Amino acid sequence: MHITGTFLDEISHDIPHQNWSQKEWDKDFQHMKAMGIDTVILIRCGYRRWITYPSKVLKEREGAYSPPIDLVEMYLTLAEKYGFSFYFGLYDSGKYWWDKGDFASEIDINLRVVDEVWQLYGHFPAFKGWYLSQEVSRKTGKIISLYQDLGRRVKDISNGLPTLISPYIDGKKAILAQESSLIKNDAVSLKQHEEEWNEIFDGIKEVVDIVAFQDGHADYDELADYFYVNKLLADRYGMSCWTNAESFDRDMPIKFLPIKWEKLKLKLEAAQKAGVEKAITFEFSHFMSPQSAYPQAGHLYQRYMDWKK
Repeated sequence: MHITGTFLDEISHDIPHQNWSQKEWDKDFQHMKAMGIDTVILIRCGYRRWITYPSKVLKEREGAYSPPIDLVEMYLTLAEKYGFSFYFGLYDSGKYWWDKGDFASEIDINLRVVDEVWQLYGHFPAFKGWYLSQEVSRKTGKIISLYQDLGRRVKDISNGLPTLISPYIDGKKAILAQESSLIKNDAVSLKQHEEEWNEIFDGIKEVVDIVAFQDGHADYDELADYFYVNKLLADRYGMSCWTNAESFDRDMPIKFLPIKWEKLKLKLEAAQKAGVEKAITFEFSHFMSPQSAYPQAGHLYQRYMDWKK
């Protein structure tokens, strides 16, 4: 089970920015290519007031700051240069659906973003799909309606390009970055996880094509069981089942550092045993790249490349 895709995290709220220019990004795409990556996924085009492209919609409606460079155009150009498929991540307001439980407003602003984005970038050959960026672990609020409405719109406007979601397991390590603890006591049971995601998948099966559960929230000896359930549900509802192999460590008191290679290897092997179809990671540039701000990331890259041979 090799890693063949990565998220691109330029709008983050818990990972330091690396302040790269196009020169550094071009070099990073070269490293990705050498590792065997063929898919890049913009994790979100904006978060609250920070955005990746000069969106008139988000500047007018959300008071977003105008970015100094159009990152979406840059990523699409680099994806085409290196033969990657690019998935566009939608906008995460951070306030409507998350703070206020107002899923309708989250849907409304994203429908406007989708129209704008397709007009600006839909002609790029590397634009191959969509990422619905609102990540959940349970049947939260009106998440089914949100996925239905947004998935339907992006498919309609782009003549059926595939859609991806990357939920997480509400396991013992499902801790927010600002929390000091590393584990919690009220983790979801495997049975409850299966029941809730069976209901969610049944509701979104017509508009979501790929599910890539994050693999960092359950303990390593529990992962195989969750992978089997996730694959079973994806097969039941006709979805492709990927894994989002987190390349950062959730076991450390410092959030977040590159993961120990042994742990990443365990997770990839568990996914392979369950028949998962593709591994992507969150995310290469911070946690696996030889030019990351974290020196450990370059060592992780080398250990992975040694193993891959």
